[in-house]
Amino acid sequence: MQPSEAAANQNTEAAPVPSDFLPWAHRLTLLLLTAAGTAIRLLYLARKPFWFDECFSAEVARIDWSSFAHLMWWREANMSLYYLLLRIWLGFESPHAQSEFFIRSLSVIFSAATLPAIYWLAGLLYDRRVALIATALLFFNAYHVRYAQEARSYSLFVLLATLSSGFLIAFLRQPSRRLRTAYIVVSILAVYAHFYALLLVVAHWIVLRWLPPPQSANQSDVTFRAQMRHVWITIGIAVMPLLIFVAKTGAGPIKWIPRPGVRDLLVFYEHLAGGNSWPLPVIFAAACVAAIPYRKSLGQSASEFDKAHPQTWKHWRVQFLLIWLLSPVIVTVLLSFIRPVFLPRYLIFCLPPLLILAAGGLARLRRWWLLAPALAIVLLLGSQAIFFVYAHDFDTERDASGTATNFILDQAHPRDAILFHIADTRVAYEFFRSLRAGENTASPAFTAPLGPEIVFPHHGAGLDYRDFTGKPAADLLHTAATNHPRLWVMLMNNGPADNPDPTTVMLTRALVDSFPTVQQWQLPHVEVRLYGPLIEK
Repeated sequence: MQPSEAAANQNTEAAPVPSDFLPWAHRLTLLLLTAAGTAIRLLYLARKPFWFDECFSAEVARIDWSSFAHLMWWREANMSLYYLLLRIWLGFESPHAQSEFFIRSLSVIFSAATLPAIYWLAGLLYDRRVALIATALLFFNAYHVRYAQEARSYSLFVLLATLSSGFLIAFLRQPSRRLRTAYIVVSILAVYAHFYALLLVVAHWIVLRWLPPPQSANQSDVTFRAQMRHVWITIGIAVMPLLIFVAKTGAGPIKWIPRPGVRDLLVFYEHLAGGNSWPLPVIFAAACVAAIPYRKSLGQSASEFDKAHPQTWKHWRVQFLLIWLLSPVIVTVLLSFIRPVFLPRYLIFCLPPLLILAAGGLARLRRWWLLAPALAIVLLLGSQAIFFVYAHDFDTERDASGTATNFILDQAHPRDAILFHIADTRVAYEFFRSLRAGENTASPAFTAPLGPEIVFPHHGAGLDYRDFTGKPAADLLHTAATNHPRLWVMLMNNGPADNPDPTTVMLTRALVDSFPTVQQWQLPHVEVRLYGPLIEK
């Protein structure tokens, strides 16, 4: 046998691609899983109230194109792809277009599309059996369901990360310009869906730089490296605007992230496994360990064996998944010693490798009477966590901006004014006010505002890109006190009562001189104050 034939046979054996990769039974099963997964993600979609981040997404998607472009460049380049897609989504004429259900349903679409995507990726790395198990694990993953029901970019992020890795693996198995281009395009889109997708690209680079990939027999190492060098350069140039944005804004947008501890890492992987208690993460950890193949030397020394048998597919795929799963966490934790950047939901793109590894470990239970009960236990624990997620959040506590807005609108008098502790706070207020008004208050055409007159931030009839930044000045407070008998103040995340932030201190000192009385109401992450005249007894 010629060397080239031997290499071809070796690669064929290491990474077989069956011609009937999706037989009708698997097509039907995948279709049912996708349909049922969509239903599970739509169930109770509007049960939990919108919180600030979701309101921010909706209002950014509603502002005019000029303000949208300004905001993307000066402040919100991260997640820009999601904001653009949500803007298009909200443009469809529908009686429910402004409801929480409709806004969140875009994330459900991305989340449901990830089910066939992970089937495809797991099938490329393993086989149909592992692919179905991985899809079932994602189907019942509470962490994935939790972010499928949020109007943020996280479900889109997971989908694009899965597709990016899928196109990379497909390109390695059968190199072609079409697959290489698809990998480049999807990877770029992933970075614009969330900046942390750069960590995925870095993980891919680490794998291909330090681990010999299972390339096809008709592709030389020199050709492969030249092609991948072109890939990295193209991706780097395409995401350069986002890199410039990060360099320009610095760590300001994420300065609120706390420094992680060991417990934070354990909780992250517990949530990533889809559990709200220890049994499920333990089972996942055992399954991932079982997925690691053990090489037998057959009486030869390790060096001789390695020379005679280069890196095989079954070892390479596990290393690929482990680097994808672990390297983003390691990088963010190390960077957090300088500036905290570790946030669990920003690393949700580590979910697919965990599920595929666990599926590979479970699939090693070859006998059905072993696999069936093991998989049933995992899916049962996952389904229990999903019901928990319908009414609770894993890793965030929602603010009460909706309750605060409705309270102000119910209690306001005709000549009242309202001022926001920081400009961002108006965003949540505008969203809930739009639900009450029955129309989009971010539109410049809106001329009959509901509720008190807004004195800060205020640059027009509707939200403007300038309304997303800034803090009130002392002279503005005196003007508001002169023109309005009562002034509402809405504060969010302004620190503990015994150590408030500087803006809160300034507001308290300035307004106490202008208004003789103040009433305060404390809600989760929100404080409402009403400054006014003396209360007649």
